[in-house]
Amino acid sequence: MVATLASMTGFARMDGSADVDAGMTDEWHWELRSVNGRGFELRFRLPAGLEGMEPALKALAARVLRRGTVQASLTVTPRQRGGGVRINRQWLDTLLALVRELSDEWPGAPAPRLELLLGLPGVLQSEAAVERAVFHEAQQRAIAAGFGVALERLVAAREAEGARLGDAVRGLLDQFGALLAHAGAAAAGQGEAHRVRLKAAVEALLAGGPSVPEDRLAQEVALLAARSDVLEELDRLASHMSAARTLIERGGPVGRDLDFLVQEFGREINTLCSKSAHIGLTGIGLQMKAVMEQVREQVQNLE
Repeated sequence: MVATLASMTGFARMDGSADVDAGMTDEWHWELRSVNGRGFELRFRLPAGLEGMEPALKALAARVLRRGTVQASLTVTPRQRGGGVRINRQWLDTLLALVRELSDEWPGAPAPRLELLLGLPGVLQSEAAVERAVFHEAQQRAIAAGFGVALERLVAAREAEGARLGDAVRGLLDQFGALLAHAGAAAAGQGEAHRVRLKAAVEALLAGGPSVPEDRLAQEVALLAARSDVLEELDRLASHMSAARTLIERGGPVGRDLDFLVQEFGREINTLCSKSAHIGLTGIGLQMKAVMEQVREQVQNLE
């Protein structure tokens, strides 16, 4: 079975709810965001009281994700049906004691109004919020199941993006293959280009003097051609291109392998350009570099 290409970037959301008791419901929201990473890293932002769920959730994610940095955020909102609010007397008493202390330091300062005190954070609490200091096992199971659904959606989003990246890389490899064919044709004329260039240089150097024998000129051209032969580089580039196509079709976590291949492409293209004795071949080499840079940008997003 052929594996699926997957990107390291993606987003998924899962909303759900779970009854706490006859009068209260938890509404919760998972958001998973994935970006590029050297390896696999999963970071959680969980409400207080749910930290113990992290190991099991990380193990679940590690079964389906190989690379990428994933931020998993959970928001839980308690909703009380027909409930009310209560005053946090302990916190209010602390605030009143602080007011009295400050009043002694600043005599004549107006006393704070009651509505201002009640509006301070933590003074008024919903009865639901007080109850949600502890998450029961049923709620944790529902939240964990929601994470599993969000994870499935993230995998689907990454695979959809991976398919797009695969198509983009295939198109770029097609462009590279056409350039490689042109490079082979241009390389076939390297010997003649060397002969013309060397003969012109020698004639200019020996202007008015004895001419260089054709057999001697042919020997020098042969030496130059041997040093600047690019057939080996062209063969290796063709081999690398075949390997890249094989990896794309194989699918799965191939991003690292493709990234390594792109580096090998770059080395061979640099050698090709340095050996080139023909402006046409040099131009093709520069186009190859441009295409391979686009390939590099795409494969660095693959898992």
